[in-house]
Amino acid sequence: MKMFAAIDVGSFDTEIAIYEISEEHGIRKIDHVRRQLTIGRDTYNDGRISLPVMRELIRVLEHFRERMDGYHVEDYRAYAASALREATNSRIILDQIRNATGLQVHTINNSELRFMTHKALALRSSRFDRGAGGRMAVLDVGFGSSQLSLFEDGVLVSTQNLSLGVLRIAEMSSHWKTESRLIPDIEGELMDKELATYRDIYLGGMRVDTLIATGESINNMVLRGMKEKPGKMYTAAEFGEFCRRISHMTEEEIAEFCDISGAYARVMIPSAVLYEKVLELTGAGEVWVGGVTLCDGIAADYAEEQKLVRFRHDFADDALSAARNMSARYKGDRNHIEAVEKTAMAVFDTLQEKYGLNSRSRLLLRLAAILHDCGKYVSITRETRSSYQIIMSTELIGISHLEREIVANVVRYNTREFVYDEIHLESDLSQYDGLAKGKSEIVLEIAKLAAILRLANSVDRSHRQKLKDLDVRLEDGTLVMETACGENLTLEQYSMEQKEEFFEEIYGIQPVLQRKRR
Repeated sequence: MKMFAAIDVGSFDTEIAIYEISEEHGIRKIDHVRRQLTIGRDTYNDGRISLPVMRELIRVLEHFRERMDGYHVEDYRAYAASALREATNSRIILDQIRNATGLQVHTINNSELRFMTHKALALRSSRFDRGAGGRMAVLDVGFGSSQLSLFEDGVLVSTQNLSLGVLRIAEMSSHWKTESRLIPDIEGELMDKELATYRDIYLGGMRVDTLIATGESINNMVLRGMKEKPGKMYTAAEFGEFCRRISHMTEEEIAEFCDISGAYARVMIPSAVLYEKVLELTGAGEVWVGGVTLCDGIAADYAEEQKLVRFRHDFADDALSAARNMSARYKGDRNHIEAVEKTAMAVFDTLQEKYGLNSRSRLLLRLAAILHDCGKYVSITRETRSSYQIIMSTELIGISHLEREIVANVVRYNTREFVYDEIHLESDLSQYDGLAKGKSEIVLEIAKLAAILRLANSVDRSHRQKLKDLDVRLEDGTLVMETACGENLTLEQYSMEQKEEFFEEIYGIQPVLQRKRR
C-alpha cells in the first residue's frame, strides 16, 4: 500500500486529497481539504498574480505540506492549470512555492488536465469500456475553460476546449451594466455562438444517449444542492429543470441552497446555464454525474503509472481515433494514410529492439502517420508547415503537450530538410516529472521517427498502395523491404532513394526496396 497526495492549484480554489493506493484495493480517498483562493481573478483580470495572493497560496501549500507529513505521504503530484500557467509571473510564483514549501508544482495544459479527469471517470464507470454501446458526451466545466468530448461505442471521437470557463464568465458579467435578473440570459447568448460553432464542426446531426457532467460546480450543485451521492443518473428533463432552477436563483439563494460561500455561488449561475445549453445541444436522454475531481484524476494517473491499477479503457485508442477523425475533417487520403501507417509500423517493429525504441514512440509515430498530410487542406505547396500548425492547434487527449510537439515536428520534417538546430520546443521540460531526457534526446527521437515516416511515405509515392504485401526485415546491415508486386515501381524506387540518405544517417543502415524472387 502507498500513501499518495494529489494537489490541485486551481483558478478558484486549491485542494489536496490523500489516498491509499494498492493493487489489492485500488484507490481509496482518506482525506480531502479545499481552500478557496481565486487566483484566476488576478490572472484573468490583470494577467499576473498579485503578491498578496501569492503569499496566501504559499500559506495554503505550507498547511498542505504539514498534512502530508501527518499522513506519512510517500509520493505526491501537484499541478496547476490555466490561472497559474497563463500568469506572466508564473515562473516566479512556482520558484517561490518551491523555496518556501519544498513542493514542486507543475503547470499542465488543458488536454493533460482533461485526460486525468477521463481516467478518474473510467475507473468509476463501465461506460468507458471499449464496445460499450451508444454515444456519450463528457462535459467538464472548469473555472478557466470547459471541455466537451464525444465518445461512440466507448471510443473517443473528438474533444474540444471551449473558452467558457465559469469564473471567466462570472468575472466578465460583473462588469455588465444591466439588471442581475437578466444576466443568465446574456450569459446564455455568450455561450450560444461558441456552442453553435462546435455543433457545426464537430457534432453535426449527432445526438448522444448520455451526457456525463463533471467539474467542481456540478459537484456542488448536485452533491450539495440535491444532497445526492456521486454516480447519480438523471433524466434529461430532471437535470434540465434543476439547471433552470439554479440559474434563476440569486447568489444569496444559491449560497443557502448549496451551503456554499457567496463567491462559489457566483459561478453556479453560468455553470447551470452552460450545462443546460449543452444538454439541449447534444440531445442527451440522460445525465450521469460522476462526482470526480481533478485530484481523483491525478491519483488515477499516478496509480496507472506505478502499475497499481489497470484500466479497461484503452486511452491510446482514444488518441488514435481522435487523430483519424481529425484527418478525415481535413480531407486526408484515407487509403494512403493506412498504407503509410502500416509500413511505418512494420519498419518500427523491425528496428525497435536493436535501436531502443519504445511503445510510446510507436504511438507517436502512428499519430504522425495518420496526420502527416492534413496540411494539404490548407496549402498543397506548404503542406508540412500547415500540418505542423494544425497539429499544434488541435488537442489530442491521451498525449502530453510535449508529445504533441514531437508528433508535429515529425510531420513537419516528413519532406523538408532536417536541421537539428531548427527544432523549437514550447514545452518547459522541467515541468515533466520523471523525464529522463533533455532537448537533445527529444530532437534525436524526432529525427528517428521522421526518418521512418519519410521512408513509409516514399513507398506509397503514387498513392496507389502497390506494396500491400510488403515484408520488412534486417539483413546484413540492410533494411530489406520486399514485395511481390508486379507493377512498375519506378516512382517508389526513386522516391525511396531520395529518403535513404537521411535514414542511413540516423540508423546506420541502408533501406532497400526489392521484388521477391519467383
